[in-house]
Amino acid sequence: QVQLVESGGGLVQPGGSLRLSCAASGSIFNIYTMGWYRQAPGKQRELVAAITRGGTTNYADSAKGRFTISRDNAKTTVYLQMNSLKPEDTAVYYCNADATVPGRGVSNYWGQGTQVTVSS
Repeated sequence: QVQLVESGGGLVQPGGSLRLSCAASGSIFNIYTMGWYRQAPGKQRELVAAITRGGTTNYADSAKGRFTISRDNAKTTVYLQMNSLKPEDTAVYYCNADATVPGRGVSNYWGQGTQVTVSS
């Protein structure tokens, strides 16, 4: 099994910054694409940003120019640097990863989520 643990959420004023982290642990054989999704109250969960094992990134239009996704060299931790935050960025942010464990093919995993609130 793979566990994804997010940290770094909180309350920030409009225009401020936050850095989210997501660490993967468990009997991991390999981790492929990792990403961040968010879900605001009453809305569907949506992709914010994703990064492949090779470093290719993909951003939602709402995140382009303000958010940066990155991974550590061990490829087991993913970060989301969020700048110029807006009230509409308020949501629960979830880490997501495609990974393999011994004896199984590629499976998709989710973290428990971390709350980001942008408010004055």
